[in-house]
This record gives sequence, structure tokens and C-alpha cells, in this order.
Amino acid sequence: MPAPIVAIVGRPNVGKSTLFNRLAGERISIVEDKPGITRDRIYSSAEWLDHKFRIIDTGGIEVGDEDEILFRIREQAELAMDEANVIIFLVDGQDGVTPADQEVAQILYRTRKPVVLAVNKLDNPKMMLQNTYDFYELGFGEPFGISSSHGTGLGDMLDEVAKHFPDEYDATYSEDTIKVSLIGRPNVGKSSLVNALLGEERVMVSDIAGTTRDAVDTVFTREGQDFVLIDTAGMRKRGKVYESTERYSVMRAMSAIERSDVCLLVINAEEGIIEQDKRIVGYALEAGRAVIFLVNKWDLLEKDDKTSINFEKAIRKEFPFMPWAPILFVSAETKQRVHKILELVQTVAESHSMRIPTSTVNTIIEDAVTMVAPPTDKGRRLRVYYATQVAVRPPSFAVFVNDPELMHFSYERYLENKLRDAFGFEGTPLRVFTRKRAQKDEDRR
Repeated sequence: MPAPIVAIVGRPNVGKSTLFNRLAGERISIVEDKPGITRDRIYSSAEWLDHKFRIIDTGGIEVGDEDEILFRIREQAELAMDEANVIIFLVDGQDGVTPADQEVAQILYRTRKPVVLAVNKLDNPKMMLQNTYDFYELGFGEPFGISSSHGTGLGDMLDEVAKHFPDEYDATYSEDTIKVSLIGRPNVGKSSLVNALLGEERVMVSDIAGTTRDAVDTVFTREGQDFVLIDTAGMRKRGKVYESTERYSVMRAMSAIERSDVCLLVINAEEGIIEQDKRIVGYALEAGRAVIFLVNKWDLLEKDDKTSINFEKAIRKEFPFMPWAPILFVSAETKQRVHKILELVQTVAESHSMRIPTSTVNTIIEDAVTMVAPPTDKGRRLRVYYATQVAVRPPSFAVFVNDPELMHFSYERYLENKLRDAFGFEGTPLRVFTRKRAQKDEDRR
């Protein structure tokens, strides 16, 4: 199921970003360790007990101000509230209830969303009780006293937030069904590609309601293979000005990615690659999903014999961490190469779920070690004992060694490339984990 979304809102200077960082800190520290992927901290992932959810940090809401920048901030905050399953209304416990808090409360009443009232900056435990009573007048039930900077009181607040998370998504598909999402920034032609895929041939189609509002899973069969198009463009309500807002197109992509096997990153051939494309595909890599680049609107370019070659070089340059992802130049308008998309999706999905026998994996790793000796550090040499595949979707391998600290990332990448050379793994990331061999294995030697 898509992770629930929690928006943190309030007037300026109540500590929204501090709370955001407190909730997202550990998660951010993990994802920032990936090379070549940048990330906007206005949204992130968080966990509480068994719950995983998305959080949105918003700018401070100032009602009644005609300043263009403040208007945009308020517009973005209102969009976050519209997108959220639960809203954390953050106020400043040291200031008491202010007119600005009451104005924000009026906006929150109109959302008809669950609201959890959090009274921040109560750093002294004695303040937790005496500084929260006044906030009952805002009309959101029990105020939860917290300190974002110290992390106190967050447990009770998050328990209340989690009570409002939606039930799990109950649509199930067979193991052989390939779940596909078209991701990318707005106005690159995702809706047109969906229509081209569904309308090109006679297919069996049905709609199953998803967990996010106004989204559907489109289920269809092509040449005996079942597919699901998940939460793609055109499947939500239209006509809202803020549909083109960057951060929320990314949020929607994240929800679709979580439930997909294969992600189709759609790039506008006329506009080329921008930073947001890297941002969105970064979530697919983090989630371990297979990826295909679709360069749409290819019919609109003036081309010569080097146009596709140069465009492919540009993609490889901007996404150097994804040399394994195939590229397809298509046109939803003219249907150029659209028929090849699902063929490629099937090939990539097979790579994504490929399982290799342990004996075969070890043969490849042994040959690789023979060809290039493992690195040494301060006179100690890395010894590679054996390897095995531990998971699929994406294919993941554990390499057992004498000391994991001796494994240099370049040698780990070398082993990954040898596995790719042997088995292809087109379109899917690989994960290679270095593990210390168990002592009982050492004793047997």
C-alpha cells in the first residue's frame, strides 16, 4: 500500500522544520549516502513502531497577507493538507494561543482531515501540562506537549497520528502480474502514454480502486501476460492549478513507486533532462525497483543520424549510476515504438525477479577473484570465501569474506559488474552485501 502522508503545518517560527528533521533524521541520513542522487528535504520518509509514512514540511501560514511569496507558501501548505491523510498542527507553547494560530485553525476546519494538535517548545517537563491547557480552545481535542529540539513527548503524539492512518490496501494480484508505474515530472506525456498503451490493441481492462484518493489501478492483459498500471498520470482529479507543483509530483511518484515492480521514467524529448528527473528516479533506486527510460515526444524533434546517439549519451552522463537501465525513444502521439514498451517491461521484470543457483554464483565470483585479486589494506588482504543470492526484486547477493572492512567499494562494484556480465540483469539494480563469514565456517577450515 502507499505509505500514509502526514503534513506538518502551522504559523511561522513554531518549529515545523525542527520537528520534520527530528522525525525524518535517521531516514535522511540513510538515503543521502547514495552517490549521484540529490534530494529535496521538503518531504521525506519516517517510521514509528510498525508504521512507515511520508512527511511534508510546509512554510509558515500567514493569513491575509497579499505578499506574493507568502501567498505561494500558503498555497503550498494548503496543497500539503489536501494531499495528507493526517495533519500535525504545530503551535508554540511558550507564546500561548495567538490570533495567527486561530486563523490557521480555521483553515484546518475546512479540510475535514484528522488533525493532531502538538504544542512545541516545551523543553521543561513541568511545562508539558501547564502550557497546554489554553490550546483546547482551538477545538482539536487533547493538545500533545512536545519538544522537537529534545525529542520529548513525540511518542504520544505519533501514537495519535498513527490512529488515523488508513487501513491496508486490500487489492491482491497474482505473483505473475507485473506492476508498472509511469513516473516523471508533469507534462511529459504520462497520460498520453497510458492511453496509448491501453488503446493500442484490444485488451482486457478493469479498474480497481486504490488507497489514495481519485487513484485507480488499471489491470489489463496483453498476449497472456497480466499487467497493472499503478497510480499513473491522468488517474487523479484534473484542473487544479497546483498539479504542476514539483514537490507533489514527486510525492505522488513515491507512492506509485512503492507498489511497482517496474518504473517507467518518462522524459520530455523537447525539454531534455532536468534535476527533478534525477530526484524522482532516485526514489525508484532507493526502493530497489527496475527502471526503463522512456523519451517521449520523439516525433517533435528535428533529427539526423546522430540525434538518438547524442540523446542517449546525455542520459548516460546525467545518470552515470544507471548504465544498466534501457532507453526507448517513443511517441505517444504517433504510437512510435509504443508497442515495444510492454515487451521491454517483461524483459526487465524477468531480470528483476531472476534467481541464480548458489553454485553458479560462486563460479562467477571465483572466476572474478582469480582474474583480479582482492584489495589489501595495511598488509591485510581481503579473502572472498563464497557468495549466494539472498533476495529478488531486486536481485541481492551476500558475499562472505574474512573482514568486511577490507572490501573497497570499487571491488564490490567490480563483482557486481561480473554478475551483470554473466546474467544480464537488464533494467534492474543489483545489491551486493559484504558479510563476515560465520565463526563456525572458520572452525571447519
